[in-house]
Amino acid sequence: MKIECPDCRKAYKIPDEKIPFGKKFAVSCLNCKKRIVIDLRSEAKPNKPPQPKKPEKKAQAVEPAPEPSFGKNQPSGIKLKYGILRTLDDLPAMPHVVQKAQGIMARSDSNIKELARVIELEQAIATRVLKLANSSYYGMSGKVSSIQHASVLLGFKALGDLISVAGISNLMSKNLKGYQLDSGDLWRHSIAVAFGSRIIANRKDTEFGNLAFFAGLIHDAGMLILDPYVYERKDSFDEFMADGENTFLNAEKTILGFDHSEIASELCQKWKIPNDQRIAIKFHHNPSKSDGNELAFILHMADYIAMVNGYGTGTNGAEYHMEEGVMDFLDLREEDVEYIKKDVQESVDKMSEEVHAG
Repeated sequence: MKIECPDCRKAYKIPDEKIPFGKKFAVSCLNCKKRIVIDLRSEAKPNKPPQPKKPEKKAQAVEPAPEPSFGKNQPSGIKLKYGILRTLDDLPAMPHVVQKAQGIMARSDSNIKELARVIELEQAIATRVLKLANSSYYGMSGKVSSIQHASVLLGFKALGDLISVAGISNLMSKNLKGYQLDSGDLWRHSIAVAFGSRIIANRKDTEFGNLAFFAGLIHDAGMLILDPYVYERKDSFDEFMADGENTFLNAEKTILGFDHSEIASELCQKWKIPNDQRIAIKFHHNPSKSDGNELAFILHMADYIAMVNGYGTGTNGAEYHMEEGVMDFLDLREEDVEYIKKDVQESVDKMSEEVHAG
């Protein structure tokens, strides 16, 4: 589906599978920042066969619409949040090899041989790393035969990224019913944000790129935790979103009392993620509240670019908009963003098949 900004006339193409047909939604123009509202409540999905008309019913007296419930009979707010946090030990654990690799990369005296030995001790991860190393993304199809070989050809930083991708991909590839995400949807979005974050971070400091890449991979991990709670409140979420004026993030805050980025921040504490990355993940939807955390602005921009590229996150994909002032904070121009969009698209396309295989 093609849409055009009514102010600057810039055109965009949104993949049909990402369009909420039958609903009202909004997107923000990347060029002039105008919010574009699109009403598809009278349109069905493409290629859907015509439905037989139902027999007309006799007119009945119109009763007043009921007050919105939004999950009034279910726990929310502090009570629900504390209940979730009490179960943290039962929640997904960060793969040990990823934690160890991140620790090695954070040290100034570490070396690539030490990093390679960590992978070799985990056969399943080693196999996946080799598969990714031979992907079209690195341009070495069939040339990488061992972890030591990969370390020589790819280098320290690239090998560290591969460990993170290989170790976390299964965790982030789950089917999430509450967020209407099929298996692999959240992962594609996460890897797109990771690539985008690294590209933006490298513009200022190449040493910052790996931290940004890893934060991008796990920025939406809170969805893994909140999904069953969102699913059991599906009717409340549908009711809240019915007018097309609200984002799913606002629905989380209204119905649950908090959003997935807050829970992701709590999960980062369990995973022993450095504080700067944890704060960035917590405020990646509203970086202006992060007290100037640069990584929060980078994640927000990369998140927006991933959405514009079609790597959305289910129910919230078409409603995401960029916070005002982000491009100025990051010293980005429109042509810079267009370059990043293309780079991210190519990177995800080259790696996606290997990421989901096996």
